[in-house]
Amino acid sequence: MSDSLQRTPLYDLNLELGAKMVPFAGFEMPIQFPAGLMAEHLHTREKAGLFDVSHMGQIRIAAKSGDVKDAAAALETLVPADYVGLAAGRQRYGLLTNDEGGILDDLMVANMGHDLLVVVNAGCKVQDADRIEKALSDRCVVTRQFDRGLMALQGPAAEAALAPLCPAVKDMRFMDVIETELAGVKVTVSRSGYTGEDGFEIGCAGADSEKVARAILGQPDVLPIGLGARDSLRLEAGLCLYGNDIDVTTTPVEASLGWAIQKARREGGSREGGYPGAEVVLKQTRDGVERKRVGLLAEGRAPVRAGAKLFADAEGQKEIGVVTSGAFGPSVKAPVAMGYVASDHAAVDTPVFAELRGRYVPLHVRAMPFVAPGFKR
Repeated sequence: MSDSLQRTPLYDLNLELGAKMVPFAGFEMPIQFPAGLMAEHLHTREKAGLFDVSHMGQIRIAAKSGDVKDAAAALETLVPADYVGLAAGRQRYGLLTNDEGGILDDLMVANMGHDLLVVVNAGCKVQDADRIEKALSDRCVVTRQFDRGLMALQGPAAEAALAPLCPAVKDMRFMDVIETELAGVKVTVSRSGYTGEDGFEIGCAGADSEKVARAILGQPDVLPIGLGARDSLRLEAGLCLYGNDIDVTTTPVEASLGWAIQKARREGGSREGGYPGAEVVLKQTRDGVERKRVGLLAEGRAPVRAGAKLFADAEGQKEIGVVTSGAFGPSVKAPVAMGYVASDHAAVDTPVFAELRGRYVPLHVRAMPFVAPGFKR
């Protein structure tokens, strides 16, 4: 594997656990462990799985005034979400937009009481940090924490596995965030994840990551899980993968992510607009869009992969869209996909056809997620 690839703080532990490593977003990452993708996926749905996600970027934003609401107001100039109204100890999803309303990245923002903790995608973290620093440096101190570890414990047994090591998690609900200790290590814990299941994301100093991971893996019902199962889990959960399902060519409205723009930032809201591309996004919210991201369920057993063209008819006469993510869904026991279709074909149950090796395979538009979420509200 290329010497230019970076390694997470859990690299050695991943190898010890038998991981098959692959290049991903500039890192050597575990794609699967000896159990295999299918078993890892189902184990996470039924019990609990631990994912190394240390390749993702962690950024702290502190207002020079010392008031976290000033940091939130500053970040709102880049992201169409309500962070001023976000309570301390809570986290919220958001989208970094450009002047055309395109999505530069999706991210999670937590109000830590004294500053904001932002988690961004691995492939975008340097550009995201550059953009945030350039825009906010007059009002905020922006600190890159790219050397920190980050792991995700996901599944219905996640709380039972983590609580003996960190009792405070029992009182957390979905999207809560705390700073606490786990196995004698200072950690940041959010009750969130990327699988549709209940679970937690645990951040800590890079040097402490292996100690934390070993403690969690020592609990009953926890297995290490690779990126392969992470992808099939997030797809069943209807969650976007940046670079596939959303990018600079898609807007929040086209991506069916309008829910991520809270009332205060919408038309008529107390802080309407004020972010890059706001005019485009507000107009699309008001007038509609020509295409939308939808869920797709295929007939038969053959997965319809990303890049497959979508048609309105079985003869391939009228092209209406494209698949952006697709795989066999182990929990659904059927091929699942998502993609963009013309808005007049976006209603649930609408039949569409994917071009697959010269054939036109029937699919139907389906509501997402494909599996019921297991979040603790």
